[in-house]
Amino acid sequence: MTALQNRYDFVLFFDVINGNPNGDPDAGNMPRMDPETNQGLVSDVAIKRKIRNYVATAHDGEAGHKIYMAERVVLNDLNAEAYKATGFKQVAKKLPKDDDDAAKLTRWMCDNFFDIRTFGAVMTTDVNCGQVRGPVQISFARSEDAILPLEITITRSSVTNEKDRDKERTMGRKHIVPYGLYRAHGFINAKLANKTGFSEEDLQTVWKALCDMFELDRSASRGEMATRRLIAFKHDSALGNAQAHKLFERITVARRSGDDLIPVGDPRTHNLPVARAFKDYEITVDDTNLPEGITIIEPCG
Repeated sequence: MTALQNRYDFVLFFDVINGNPNGDPDAGNMPRMDPETNQGLVSDVAIKRKIRNYVATAHDGEAGHKIYMAERVVLNDLNAEAYKATGFKQVAKKLPKDDDDAAKLTRWMCDNFFDIRTFGAVMTTDVNCGQVRGPVQISFARSEDAILPLEITITRSSVTNEKDRDKERTMGRKHIVPYGLYRAHGFINAKLANKTGFSEEDLQTVWKALCDMFELDRSASRGEMATRRLIAFKHDSALGNAQAHKLFERITVARRSGDDLIPVGDPRTHNLPVARAFKDYEITVDDTNLPEGITIIEPCG
């Protein structure tokens, strides 16, 4: 497969209803928040995990679609597969002395593991396969408005320990965000794609994963999450035809107020009812006077 030839920058919108999109283990699993603005946060790692999980399920058993950073795997064992396949001798923590041999090991890992050639990986463990800088990078997602997480008390009719057998029920707590619309930015570097072998086919897999990743990620805490829009700027060149931040500024979000639209962050939104659904927002893409060599696409349709 031919490596990707075009740079892309994209904006991902997703929302949550009565769920916890990304709990913070350092805060009792409360939804992640910016303490100064109270906007909700979802880490880049959480988004990449959902992409990995989608690919692992949708492409299970397909060549070139193994997942390196998977649950309950031993990375040294996966690295050892590259040495076995290439016939090179393992030396603890060291790559082969010959640069070409070392490159063959890293290439084998890129060819066989989807997430390595997509996101990159540090494989300098005891069984050293080098480092890869991936062409696809994603920012933290941030909610458009401030969120107010709720702590919900729940009960369970079963008990865990013998000493609690006579109790009628046990108590627990869970955290939810009543509603939040989140925005994340992404970047796809064609020059790095050429180094890892990330192809046009891989790009389509990433688009499909971003559109449908929440469909395979249902749980008690993430029952209603959905990708709402995925807007990508395609550059005619590998280096790019415009700065990403200027392209992102073309995508704005407003609150609906009857037939009027009020930009998010405008003080007038304080007089509106609290947003509780995607229909309370309007996403606008300014496609006028685009820089030469830029095309807007929406992979989710």
